[in-house]
This record gives sequence, structure tokens and C-alpha cells, in this order.
Amino acid sequence: MAPRLNLFEWWGRDTLNEKNPVILKMENPNFSIVEINDPEDEFKQVDKSRLKNAKQVRWVLLLKANRAVGCVAWLANILCTLLGTIKRRLILRQGVAIASEKLGKGKLMLKIIKAFSVVLLVILVFEVVAYCKGWHYFENPNLYILQTSEIQGLLHFLYVSWLEFRARYIAPFALSLSTICLVLFLIQSLDRLILCLGCLYIKMKKIKPTINGKPFELDDLEGALYDYPMVLVQIPMCNEREVYELSISAVCQLDWPKERILIQVLDDSDDESIQWLIKAEVSKWSQKGINIIYRHRLIRTGYKAGNLKSAMSCDYVKDYEFVAIFDADFQPTTDFLKKTVPHFQDNPELGLVQARWAFVNKDENLLTRLQNINLCFHFEVEQQVNGTFLNFFGFNGTAGVWRIKALEESGGWLERTTVEDMDIAVRAHLNGWKFIYLNDVKVLCEVPESFEAYRKQQHRWHSGPMQLFRLCLPAVIKSKISIWKKTNLILLFFLLRKLILPFYSFTLFCVILPLTMFIPEAELPMWVICYVPIIMTILNILPAPKSIPFLAPYLLFENTMSVTKFNAMISGLFQLGSSYEWIVTKKAGRSSESDLLAAADVDTRALNQPQIIRAASENDISDVKGQQKGKSVKKINKIYRKELALAFLLLTASVRSLLSAHGLHFYFLLFQGVTFLLVGLDLIGEQVS
Repeated sequence: MAPRLNLFEWWGRDTLNEKNPVILKMENPNFSIVEINDPEDEFKQVDKSRLKNAKQVRWVLLLKANRAVGCVAWLANILCTLLGTIKRRLILRQGVAIASEKLGKGKLMLKIIKAFSVVLLVILVFEVVAYCKGWHYFENPNLYILQTSEIQGLLHFLYVSWLEFRARYIAPFALSLSTICLVLFLIQSLDRLILCLGCLYIKMKKIKPTINGKPFELDDLEGALYDYPMVLVQIPMCNEREVYELSISAVCQLDWPKERILIQVLDDSDDESIQWLIKAEVSKWSQKGINIIYRHRLIRTGYKAGNLKSAMSCDYVKDYEFVAIFDADFQPTTDFLKKTVPHFQDNPELGLVQARWAFVNKDENLLTRLQNINLCFHFEVEQQVNGTFLNFFGFNGTAGVWRIKALEESGGWLERTTVEDMDIAVRAHLNGWKFIYLNDVKVLCEVPESFEAYRKQQHRWHSGPMQLFRLCLPAVIKSKISIWKKTNLILLFFLLRKLILPFYSFTLFCVILPLTMFIPEAELPMWVICYVPIIMTILNILPAPKSIPFLAPYLLFENTMSVTKFNAMISGLFQLGSSYEWIVTKKAGRSSESDLLAAADVDTRALNQPQIIRAASENDISDVKGQQKGKSVKKINKIYRKELALAFLLLTASVRSLLSAHGLHFYFLLFQGVTFLLVGLDLIGEQVS
């Protein structure tokens, strides 16, 4: 290697002294000509564009053209599929049913949206005619109203009259409503930013709840048995055929002395076959030595709150100090009690320890992925920040441990709302009890896999808080807690996050934005439509970084869900419609991946079906278990008329934006309208291949 370097040095000195460049010419046209002025040029980076000949450039262009054609074909395939689905579901009505509009004043809201859409469509036709006749110069907000002598016919007169009416009566109202929504939008964005900064501070300082004293150990069980407090575990359920085995099995395997724990299975099922299945499961674990009992109410009033209230009235409950609650689809780990109950030691003011939810089906389809983004932000940011700095947050209704004394002193479970978990949390907070949130203790559960189930769940989650706000506002004002805590509870916890958020989201993006396409005097600035929502969406998605590719669908879907949340908020605030109706969220019976694979192996051996292997998908495993139980349910898609009406409204506004050359407005309205269309056709919860 050394002689070669010496040769190059000698050659370099010689050529530099002569100051004559060396030119290498190649006869083969497939090679380019390279001019060397310096021996070091051989080892320097060469401009890649100079090394490309005509043949290479031709191949590169062909590859790019192939990619472009493939992209166009992909988009065309999606468009054809969407049009085929619209024809099949909306026109021919094959395999679909009209979704019920019992959620709040759904029918009234649908009529209002339809009327609004028809009005905008008529105005659009009028504007198109005016544009074709060259009257589009009236788009200027500082428009000049023609004199009577300048009127050109009846149609021109009607158009000028419409402009005068718009400028005098509609534009001021639209401007006022737009200003109010902008102020609320900025306040809510600021609140979200502060929460994210609080979460960042917690991460940087590594702040975590600590245990006072030594945690429980089972190594010296005989000597330390009575150091373990008495724990009552409750599993409320109602017609939970798909998941009852998962929750009962997981709870019965909790690592806690058998003499210090009692499991209550609180079954409110009205299906006798499900009752017998749950009784058999309880009996199986009871024969294994587990301290477990089955309870069924004859008079099933008050939904979940009534069920829990009835169970707490048993005489033996007075012997227990803590109660852990798990919904039917929750699967706690064996060390759950050891990670939560020790926080109560030497902390008499602590009333609740809440664990985080983790989802076994978060990647099942697009809908579950979008829900995972929302819930990750709720747990990682909202609950962690409020738990760390305020010692208060809304109880999630499950995966938590309560001090029974805190429940009793706060009035116990009440049946006055459909959010009994938030109700008891607010009353306990007013009585001075503190809460702890454990972000690193996770309990497996499910999120709804169909839009119908998700829609009903969100209606209950947004109508219930408004009912509770009306009922507990006097108690909050009269309570002895500090002014700061009262302000946080009323302005932030209830008004901003439960009332203002759905109000401005629906009004701003589903009403004002399409309206401003027809009223340029009230046009929204670009930062409201694009920049701030994208920044807030990025902040929302940070706790679930794997979901970053779904940023745009998440933003559009949240705006789409605003119609359901707004409807629910109005229903709960004014006691309209079915605001007091509890609808059990439909479950699929998903387990952890290892459990699913094990179940597949067991079913394979039992049924002697060699075609099912360990690599079977979760759907295949669920199908096998369903067939084994003799269940076969055919999915029926729903048609959601409010969402379809809003899709028509937004697409109409997007066409109008083309006349005004509002490029960004057009794309936003177009994509938002398509999202409403997909939701309205029940395509958002389709299976991901």
C-alpha cells in the first residue's frame, strides 16, 4: 500500500509543476468524461449529476413515472371502492341499517343540519350563476353596492339584494360567533399547552408517587399475614358474554393472601344463559380455593352505580379496608394490589389510587388507533399532571383502589348520573380526600372496535359530566376547599374540558368554517384553520409516538366526533333525550397476544383442526372460540345520517371555496367532508388487513 501512495505523490508533484490538466477520454458512450486537475480529485466527492448518462437518466425517469402511475392507480382504486360502497350502502341499502337517533335530540339536530345544507346549496347555485356572469367581484369584503341605475335585470337585482342582506344582518352575527369561538379555541389550546409543559416537567424531574414504609412481601407470609389489609375486589358486569372469563380469571390470580381478599362478581345480566355461564366460572374458581362469591340483583336499578351500591351494603363489607374495582374487560396483572395498596400506608388522607389503562386491541383498525391517541394523552398528560400537582382527577370507574372510608364519608355510590365514577371523585375531593395516579401500573382492557359502540360510549362520557355539573355546582360553591381548587373544578375540570371543548370544536369547524365560504366578511385566519390545530394535534399525539403517521386522520376524526360530543353535551346540560340512558359498551373479548396464541393451540388440539396454527390472527382465534360456543354473528353496518348530512354540507362549502380561490380552505373542507362521509357510511371501524 505504501509504494502506491508514493507513486501518487510523485505523479501529483509532476502534474502540478507542469500545470497541465490530464484529460481521460473514453470511447464507450456509456461512460462520461472526467477532467482531473488535481491528484486529490480522484478521492473527492463527485457531483452525481455529472456521472449520469442519457441511459441512466432515462431509467430514472421511467422509475419515477412508474411510481407516479402506481400512486394514481392506488388513488383511483380507493375512489372506486368508496363510490362502490356509497352505491351499495347508501343507494341500494345492502347489508346496512339506519342508526338510531335516540342519542339526545338527534332528530332535531339532523333537521337543522339538513335545512342548513339546503340553504347553502341554494346559495352555492346562486353564486355559481353570478360567477359565470362575471359578478364575482362582489367577493371583496369592502364591496361596492351598485346603484339602481346599474342593475342588470331581475337576477342581478336579487344578487345585489342578497349581498346587502348578507352584509347587514348575517355577517355581523357570523363575526361575533367566530370571535367567541376563536377566544375559546385559544383558551383551550393554552390549557393543553400548560398540561404538556407540566408533563414534560414531571418527566425531566422523574417525579413519581412514592410508598411510605416497606412494600408488602410474601416471603415471610406466616409472620406478616396480618400486615396485609383486607381488600374487597368487585367486578360489575351486565350481559358480558365475551369477556367475563378474562376478568374473573385475572382477578382470581391476584398475588394476595387468600384470607385477606374477597372477590365479588356483581352480575346484572338479564340473559339467563349468561348468568349460568358466569355462575359456572365463579364455581370453578371457588373450588380451587379462591374466596369468590356471585351476586345477582333481582331489581336492577341505577345501572352500574346501583350495582356497586347494592354490593357495598352487604354486612361483611365492614371487615374490609379497601375496595378494588375492575370492569368486565379488565385484566389486572398478578402484582396489581402489591403496586397500589402500599401507597395507602402512613397516608391517611389518600382516598384513591388509580392505575393506567393499556389496550390489547389498539391496532385492530383505524378507529382503535385513533382512540389510543386520545386515551394515551388523557392518561399520560391530563391525569398524571392533575394527580401530581392537584392530587385530584376524575376516577376512571375501573382499575382503581378506593379506601372504603373515603367512599362512605363522601356519600357512597349515587344513581343520579351515568358517570357515577366522576360523581364520587368530585364528592371525595370536596371532602378533602387526595388521589394518586400511577402511570407505570397498567391494566389491560379493550377499546370499542365499532363506531356504533364508540359513539354510544362517547355520548355517555360527554352527557354525564354536564348532568353532574348541574347537580354538584351548589355543593362546590358551598364547600370548604380553597378558592383555587374551586376555580380549577368549575372553570377547568367542568367548563373548559367538558363543555367548551365540544362546543367550539363543532361550532368552529362544522358551522362557522363552511359558512365563511359564503360570507367572506367573516373569513377565518389561516392560523386557526391550519397552524394551531396541527400544533395541538402534535402535542396530543406525542404520548403515543407510534401513532404519528395518523396525525392527519386523527385531526379530521376529532372534528368529526365533535357533532356527537356537542349533541351529548347539550343533552346532558338541559336534560334532553336519553341523557340518563346507560348503554353497555360492546366488547370483542380480546385477550393478550400470548393468551390468544395459547387459546388457539388448545382449540386446535381439542377440535383436531390442523389448519389453525400458532400464527393465527386474533380474528381467527376469536372466530374459533365463537364457533366453539355456537355463536355466529353477522355484522350489519349502520348509516349515520347526521354525519352524512354534515359531509354534504362541508363538500358544498368546499366547492364554493374554489370560486374564491381559497386553496387551503378547499383542501381542509374536502378532506373533512370525506371524513364525515366515511364515518357516516360506517367505514371508520373496518378491519385493517
